[in-house]
Amino acid sequence: MSKRIAFLGLGVMGAPMAGHLARAGHRVTVYNRTASRAEAWVEQHKAERLDVDLAPTPVEAATGQDAVLTCVGNDDDLAEVVLEGQGVLAAMTEGTLFVDHTTVSPAMARKIAEAAADRGVLALDAPVSGGQAGAESGKLSIMCGGSAQAMNAARPIIESYAARMVHIGEAGAGQATKAVNQICIAGVLGGLSEALRFAQTADLDLEKVLDAISGGAAQSWQMVNRWPTMAKDEFDFGFAIDWMRKDLAIALAEAEAHGQTLPVTAQVDRFYAEVQAMGGGRQDTSALVRHLPKAGA
Repeated sequence: MSKRIAFLGLGVMGAPMAGHLARAGHRVTVYNRTASRAEAWVEQHKAERLDVDLAPTPVEAATGQDAVLTCVGNDDDLAEVVLEGQGVLAAMTEGTLFVDHTTVSPAMARKIAEAAADRGVLALDAPVSGGQAGAESGKLSIMCGGSAQAMNAARPIIESYAARMVHIGEAGAGQATKAVNQICIAGVLGGLSEALRFAQTADLDLEKVLDAISGGAAQSWQMVNRWPTMAKDEFDFGFAIDWMRKDLAIALAEAEAHGQTLPVTAQVDRFYAEVQAMGGGRQDTSALVRHLPKAGA
């Protein structure tokens, strides 16, 4: 069933996600802090004869909508477009739906859920995994926190760009699960980087090594998709180290709040800081390998 939907945030993830909504038959109004990006998105999708429009402010984007979705930068960005005076909640009415796809702290997700509940708005924190490729192909994995009612309302909307949707628990549970996801990725990339450099130092045929180990217990998505590109020093795949460090900071802070240490994650975060210092902050997370010198370098 077609819905009136506002989508705020047209970055490398948000732009294709909003496009999937429009192609699914929804009427999509977009807002982006950089207005030229929203204008280009609308022009592109109107050329496909889709029902799309743009709004100059978050509150105008949210006015009269059945659902409002966000995919912005961080806690502060999300608070600005949702909670402040001209934020979307000011325009949303009882029974409408708010879904956030930004990776933010669980505390921010709970704060928004409480503010939404005061207005009778259903709220779901729903961070995603799958990167730019997953967003473009409509095959993201989405981990959700909020009420069962919010999840049921969101499911037919977000299924247009999701391969997997899992309702984890109450508000904040989706964001906490995203932290788990990033902890796992950090550890895998740390090991993969060392393995690749070892193989290079041992002067092994990297294609044959991948063929040998990718069918066994060492196999991972990162290995299959990033080993060949890491070997060629190709690191332009959408999800930047700058963003990963933002996510890892959330995971480390949340762990500390629960009295837990994450020594491997903390070390990988320090390695990422080294790559940032080398000018690699906008490179893909697989550029972690750059912190390790090549043989003979």
